[in-house]
Amino acid sequence: MNARHLGVGLLSFVVALTTPSAGAAQARDEQAIRDVQVRQADAWNRHDAAAYAKLFTEDGDVVNVVGWWWKGRSQIESRLTAGFAFVFRESTLSITDVQVRFLSPTIAVAHVLWSMTGAKTPAGIPEPRQGIQLQVLNKSGDQWLIASFQNTNSVPERPFPTGPPARGDSAAPKR
Repeated sequence: MNARHLGVGLLSFVVALTTPSAGAAQARDEQAIRDVQVRQADAWNRHDAAAYAKLFTEDGDVVNVVGWWWKGRSQIESRLTAGFAFVFRESTLSITDVQVRFLSPTIAVAHVLWSMTGAKTPAGIPEPRQGIQLQVLNKSGDQWLIASFQNTNSVPERPFPTGPPARGDSAAPKR
């Protein structure tokens, strides 16, 4: 009986040593998600709509900084191809921070801070200079892909007003 317990204990010990811990697996997955962001900037900066679209699941979607909703990898690619023709032809995207939270071993949320230079937006559309993306990523096999992507222009946060603007204040709404 003792030899049997010793054998089971030894087997458990060997399995524990050879099986990656959940922490190590999650660290690898987080790095893989960060690598998606590196590939995102690389594809954008090469103005390669096909490579950018391949970061998404086949049915992935994008809501861009002005609220345009693109559905599916092929539409993401075609819209970016059009954007890279002029508006984003000279743009450069820099990823400045990535924060990842796992919802399950195969689903993660990433908040991706970015800055951009060189965009030439038409009148009435704000120029993207800095913002934050909210991405939902899905792991299939060993590959992480973006399933859903919301992009928002950002401005530095400041306190909410504590009341209406003072009379004659330039921040007051124009009538």
